[in-house]
Amino acid sequence: MRDLDMPGILANHTADVVMFDVPAPLQSRGMEEYVKTWEIFFQYSKGGPDTFNIVELQVTSGQDVAFAHGIRGIEDSRLRLTVGLTKEEGKWVIAHEHHSYPSA
Repeated sequence: MRDLDMPGILANHTADVVMFDVPAPLQSRGMEEYVKTWEIFFQYSKGGPDTFNIVELQVTSGQDVAFAHGIRGIEDSRLRLTVGLTKEEGKWVIAHEHHSYPSA
């Protein structure tokens, strides 16, 4: 994300990834829609070391399903992040992402 590297971002996701994001669309299903959300992000991001900082993260995992939740910082704002993972062919891949800002 810091390098604005689309192939690197997409490399560890399921083909049917689902994402709930802050900007529209509210929900993206599948890799084609997921790619479009990053194209929007790249329009407004300059990349660099402060682009996508994880400031808090907790991971819970089982044998083939896991989730992580935490706080992500973009510039001076904080955003909640939840990621659901599944194991495919022995490799952890992201099946679900949820980004949200608190309402108050």
